[in-house]
Order: sequence, then C-alpha cells, then structure tokens
Amino acid sequence: MTVSTRVDLALLGIRGEAPVQRTGGAGPSDDGHLMIDGLHAAIPRNPQSPYVFDGNRVLYDGADVGIDVEAIGRPRFYGLQTADGIGYEKIARLHGRDVLATTVVQTCIRYDESQRCRFCSIEESLRSGSTIAVKKPDQLAEVARAAVDLDGVTQMVMTTGTTNGRDRGARHLARCVRAVKAAVPGLPIQVQCEPPAEHAVITELRDAGADAIGIHVESLDDDVRRRWMPGKSTVPLSEYRAAWEEAVRVFGRNQVSTYLLVGLGENPDELIAGAKELADMGVYPFVVPFRPHAGTLAVDVDKASGPDPAVLEKVSREVASYLHLIGMSGADQRAGCAACGACSILPTVGG
Repeated sequence: MTVSTRVDLALLGIRGEAPVQRTGGAGPSDDGHLMIDGLHAAIPRNPQSPYVFDGNRVLYDGADVGIDVEAIGRPRFYGLQTADGIGYEKIARLHGRDVLATTVVQTCIRYDESQRCRFCSIEESLRSGSTIAVKKPDQLAEVARAAVDLDGVTQMVMTTGTTNGRDRGARHLARCVRAVKAAVPGLPIQVQCEPPAEHAVITELRDAGADAIGIHVESLDDDVRRRWMPGKSTVPLSEYRAAWEEAVRVFGRNQVSTYLLVGLGENPDELIAGAKELADMGVYPFVVPFRPHAGTLAVDVDKASGPDPAVLEKVSREVASYLHLIGMSGADQRAGCAACGACSILPTVGG
C-alpha cells in the first residue's frame, strides 16, 4: 500500500460496513476496523467516499486498489452479558483485531458546550444507550477474561472522562486495572487520563499493574488549545510536561504517549518540532489526523473538515523518520493506542 493511499483512506474513509465498528466516544470514532497490509486500520465510514469496502477488497471508483485487506470478525464476547443483564459490548469494545478498549467513566466535567473539546463525543454513546456511565472493576475483569479466552485479545486500553477530583479520574482507573490484572495477570494495559494534579497517582497506576500510560494533549500550541479545547486548555502545558516527566520516570521511556492531532490549524513545522521534543523526553508522539464526525461540535457547529493530505503525510513522515533515528517505535509500547496504531499513518511510514 502506498503512503498516499493510506492517507486517502484515513481522510476520505470508506463506504461499506465492517463487522467491528465504533460510533461516538472519547477518541477517533465513527470508523470501521480492518487489517490492511497486516496493520490495524481504523477507517472512517463516509457515504461520500470514492473508496468502497465490499467485504474482501477496497475499490476506488470500482477498481481494486490492490491492497491486502481483511475484515475483523465480530467478537464472540459481544454475545455475553453480566448476571445483572448488561451486555459485555456496553462495558468494553474490540478495537482492531486484538485490543480491548473501554472508557471507565463515560461522562466528563468539561462536556458543557462552552468547555467541551470540539472533536470529542464522549457522552454521545452514553446518550444513545450503547454504553453505561461507569464501568465497575469487577465488570471489566469479567469482560477482559472473556475477551482473552474467546477472542484472543492481547492488550487493553482504559481511558476516562475527566472527573472533579484532583486525580482527574485516575484513581478509578487504578481500581479497574487492579481488578483486571487479578483476573488476567498477563494482559498488558494502557491507562489514559489528563495530568493528575497529584503526581503520586501516576505511581499508584503503575503499582496497580498498568504497563503504559497516555496523557493526551492533542496540541502544543496554546492558541489552538484555547480554540479547540476551551476547558482542557485551562490545564497549562507546564502541568503536562511535569506529568510526562514523572510518567517517564515511573513507566519508562516509550511507555508514555500523547496524541498530537494534525488539522487543528497548528503550524506543521512547529508540530513536528514539538513531536521531536516529546520523543527526546521519552514520550511517544502519537500523530493522528483530526477526524471530523457527527456528534461533535467540530462538525455539528463548526462544519470543520480534516487536514490537508500533503500536510498529514509530511508530518507523519518527518515524525516517523525522527522516531526511527532515536530508536523509538509504537510497536515497542507494551499496550495502548501507539501499540495498536490503527488511527495513525505512523506505522505505515515506519513509526
């Protein structure tokens, strides 16, 4: 697969259905999960796309584009439910072929329209009834055990909406990690949260059994942050840097990551420079295209579109080249978004 084709698929998406797909939620969404040339790929579902997935091939205006594509089958654990009647699919979802993902608290203190991240739809899946507000540790342990036994899941990602406490939701994450590790001791887990005001919580997460951590800033440009993340931007970049440094100390180099979104208006050269600075700190810069989708303010109010393809390719190539130079790879993360790589172009260009 050429890089330009992968960029097109990331931005233009596909028509057609995939057995594993996701609508709404805290991160990149409204996508179908496929394996393309052996790599995880979360591809936006777009009824206007010139690319069509017919179940076995990807076609462009009716012609086979010649890539190796495989649909990921609906997991067997989706057919189960807890003793009190909650479907496992509402507790955790399959991402890619072998990643179990969950949002342990599906609400966020910043979801008021004046504060909300304009690309986020964390509470929309709750409103639609496809998930539950709070996942209990024992529920997650039960689902994780089934997902490993029935569907061969090899890693897990736990994220959370931001809560009012100084830990910003991290302590509930720790309780959930501890329960899953007790049920499935060998399952690598990445946790994701805002920078906790108390850095000791980062050690609590590691002690609970978390293998990696994502502390996601999305942009290193304060003007971009204020425009796109009015609530989250009140946490200064200095707090992020301090939390990243502590997380690298606790979890180790390349077991800490952060999302950087391409297409929010940040200067591409400055974005690349910031990604290199993060990598030098030991933080993996997970470069991902901004993905507009319904249910977000970016689409419903701003009518925003995705990044320029040339910019996405330039940023991804240059960041991947630097990561290769310093010996940092997403595949070397024990668990998490960078380890999966489905939402990014970086795995295609060697990052």
